[in-house]
Amino acid sequence: MDQGKRNVLGVQVSAVDYDSAVDKVMSAAREGRSLAVTALAVHGVMTGVQDKAHGARLNAFDLVTPDGQPVRWALNVLHGARLADRVYGPELTLRVIKASADEGLPVYMYGSTQETLDKLAEKLPQRFPGLKIAGMEPSKFRSAQPGEPEQIAARIKESGARVVMVGLGCPRQEIFVYGMRHLIDAPMLAVGAAFDYHAGGLKNPPAWMQKYALEWLWRLGLEPKRLWRRYILLNPNYLARLTAQKVRLWRAAPPSPATEPLKTFAV
Repeated sequence: MDQGKRNVLGVQVSAVDYDSAVDKVMSAAREGRSLAVTALAVHGVMTGVQDKAHGARLNAFDLVTPDGQPVRWALNVLHGARLADRVYGPELTLRVIKASADEGLPVYMYGSTQETLDKLAEKLPQRFPGLKIAGMEPSKFRSAQPGEPEQIAARIKESGARVVMVGLGCPRQEIFVYGMRHLIDAPMLAVGAAFDYHAGGLKNPPAWMQKYALEWLWRLGLEPKRLWRRYILLNPNYLARLTAQKVRLWRAAPPSPATEPLKTFAV
């Protein structure tokens, strides 16, 4: 299923399922073509709502999947998308890795910590025996220095990578992918906490909590100090704006996609 992009509070979200999303990524990988991809839950959408410049960057992405159930519901309620499931970043990551392994296309992983990447390097080939890891590079947790994005792009190109996974957290990872998308001829996926989940650093919530959009409550319980503002403040704001868009009390005009390159961003 691929119904194109739809307006959710001004952010253009792709009404797609897993198969269509994976197909888009793998087509770009085979062709050696740039493709900017992210998976947005409520927090990701609201970053674009509250920061118009960031909203314009998000609207420049080629594929924005509905990572959270409330975002899937928004596509269904506002636009009649009839999506049966969300396209969850960690699950999309695994499906793209499997497809890459099946086709022998090397994958590069950028972000998180060296410890997490080391665990991924051990666990992922066990799960996907044909996987070729072209390279891994941890986040430096600082702004890029002059010329550094070009150096990172050169390392990725020299590795032979055909797919690039970026795990820097929202919104840093989307800003990174936006800034790097013209430097790398490969699909780049902003995958959120997928590295931590698949390395064993974070535990997935029970399936019933994921089904009923209670994953936020699970994560809040794991990291209350870091995440309480995100969920306690943003979730009601999201629902209120969604209701206003539905009953047409608020026109959620999407900002035009950004075209200007970023001068600096976090690496």
